[in-house]
Amino acid sequence: MTLAELHLADWRPTKETLHLYAQIIGKIRLATTAPRNHWWNAALYVDVRGLTTRRLHHRGTTFEIKLDFVDHALLVQTGDGRNRRLELGDGLTVADFDARVHAMLAELGVDVEIREQPFGVPMTTPFPQDIEHTSWDRGSIDRFGRILDWSDSIYEEFSGWFNGKTSPVHLFWHGLDLAVTRFSGRPGAALDADPVTQEAYSHEVISFGFWPGDDATISDAAYYSYTGPEPPD
Repeated sequence: MTLAELHLADWRPTKETLHLYAQIIGKIRLATTAPRNHWWNAALYVDVRGLTTRRLHHRGTTFEIKLDFVDHALLVQTGDGRNRRLELGDGLTVADFDARVHAMLAELGVDVEIREQPFGVPMTTPFPQDIEHTSWDRGSIDRFGRILDWSDSIYEEFSGWFNGKTSPVHLFWHGLDLAVTRFSGRPGAALDADPVTQEAYSHEVISFGFWPGDDATISDAAYYSYTGPEPPD
């Protein structure tokens, strides 16, 4: 398998827009799911056409939100057959995306309040005020989707080789990275960190993933692995 190149410099505006869209959808998932260890209830998942929240429940309604990378649309579907659709393309600001997604959810009776602020990214403008991020390059989105699809299948196979506690293969929207994590079963070291990080690393882990890159951490797309806590030399 030869993966398409996806250098951050070639799609940075689209990557940032997608990242913020995914944060909005991820926060809706977080607000409508029961807590799970290590924030597993917050993550998104790869499906046959892009990313999905999987099944959510709110106000007696079962629903799902999908970012469709094939038809370039956001889809909201309910268990009783109702549907809403938002076309994705160049010019759709994060502010408009946020407003229209909440409007669709309100029409379906499942809207929720979220903290309308990016998390863990260099972008800091609240979602309802963000008119800067508007890029949607279809070719880059297609390449990103194919990389996620292949990587997800490899991590799913890899997960089957381990009979201890392991996470789902999922995409954490704060970093937009696809990850799978194995746990030793032992508590982790106490961390002087924010509550999100403390819960994520409450137990010893070895994590594997695909990172699309950003200007703050790793400046280009990469596969990674790390151990927490870091073993001694």
